[in-house]
Amino acid sequence: MSPELISILVLVVVFVIATTRSVNMGALAFAAAFGVGTLVADLDADGIFAGFPGDLFVVLVGVTYLFAIARSNGTTDWLVHAAVRLVRGRVALIPWVMFALTGALTAIGAVSPAAVAIVAPIALSFATRYSISPLLMGTMVVHGAQAGGFSPISIYGSIVNGIVEREQLPGSEIGLFLASLVANLLIAAVLFAVLGGRKLWARGAVTPEDGGAPGKDGTGTTGTTTGTGSGTGTSAGTGTAPTAVAVRPDQETGGTEGTGIRLTPARVATLAALVALVVAVLGFDLDAGLTAVTLAVVLSTAWPDDSRRAVGEIAWSTVLLICGVLTYVGVLEEMGTITWAGEGVGGIGVPLLAAVLLCYIGAIVSAFASSVGIMGALIPLAVPFLAQGEIGAVGMVAALAVSATVVDVSPFSTNGALVLAAAPDVDRDRFFRQLMVYGGIVVAAVPALAWLVLVVPGFG
Repeated sequence: MSPELISILVLVVVFVIATTRSVNMGALAFAAAFGVGTLVADLDADGIFAGFPGDLFVVLVGVTYLFAIARSNGTTDWLVHAAVRLVRGRVALIPWVMFALTGALTAIGAVSPAAVAIVAPIALSFATRYSISPLLMGTMVVHGAQAGGFSPISIYGSIVNGIVEREQLPGSEIGLFLASLVANLLIAAVLFAVLGGRKLWARGAVTPEDGGAPGKDGTGTTGTTTGTGSGTGTSAGTGTAPTAVAVRPDQETGGTEGTGIRLTPARVATLAALVALVVAVLGFDLDAGLTAVTLAVVLSTAWPDDSRRAVGEIAWSTVLLICGVLTYVGVLEEMGTITWAGEGVGGIGVPLLAAVLLCYIGAIVSAFASSVGIMGALIPLAVPFLAQGEIGAVGMVAALAVSATVVDVSPFSTNGALVLAAAPDVDRDRFFRQLMVYGGIVVAAVPALAWLVLVVPGFG
């Protein structure tokens, strides 16, 4: 058996173990990089660490640290409740507010599972109170997270654009962002129409005392869930159940005005920091990771208590996942596996067929494992046949990104499991089946559509 084939089979084993045993894929990938690099490729430690993505490590830590501070000091709570008040009791707008909110959170740097964990409990509580389909509300939250997930300053966007740059492929940061945004927006529109959106419009507005209060018992507490951020698949029985969180002293509750959260100096400063991050990266082309770390340090110095809590909320498992997978991909590149496999895919003789196969591989694996992890492996695999010039690199990367992330509605993925766990007062077995069937439909349909729209025309 050739060394290249062994390295690919080890990668398959990593995905299988991460899916079936809920072990962090990054940790597995580091172990695989050590084993394959030492025993098969005859690499030393320097050769193995040559593929470690130091720039992406800083982006992941910096952005998630800044966002963890925002969660710790209540800024994200303020954003959620401010968004809810915008609907002014119009039930039909609530799913779209949740879609936009999760999209905004991931677009400014939140890890997708973190954004879903913040918004899903409130969204599903509204679904229960106002008799909105939990499948509609849950999928709107997940697709909203993916709609904003590839902005130039987002985690996913930074990762994919970094991979594209390292592989010296033509790229379009805005094109990637718009492809994911439009795809998820169209899917959300179809879901809204099919799952009762027209009936919601006919219901009009709710009474003022119901508006904006996510807690069902009037106590001012809201359900929340925490995701592992590991990127590994989780089954229905392993999702973290919603738990009540105590109301902070600066949170106003009760009365007919629902739940309100005041702006404090820490929250105002955090909002300013988030705006500054967007302006610095988009307006001045500064590094997102270093900028986020700097802003987080400034906030931590002013409010050290929030910082102490936030450090523990950095998405370390996601950092481990991404760095581990990309380090293993670096070993594959060092030993020539990427070129070997790419030539094999290109050797099919029909580049368009190879492209659609890669899209389906990304979708199927991502439905049970890590979306970003599989993209980190598939984009380098596509490099050799993209170099032939018959397939546009921009369109191919966008199609892979869309195919590998829209399937996160699967109940076996982190986001799907968070939605399942956050749904109160529902038949969980039935809801699980609904998510599984819908996830299957997405896996079957979206890769072909993404390939048809983004790859066939030859963008890039």
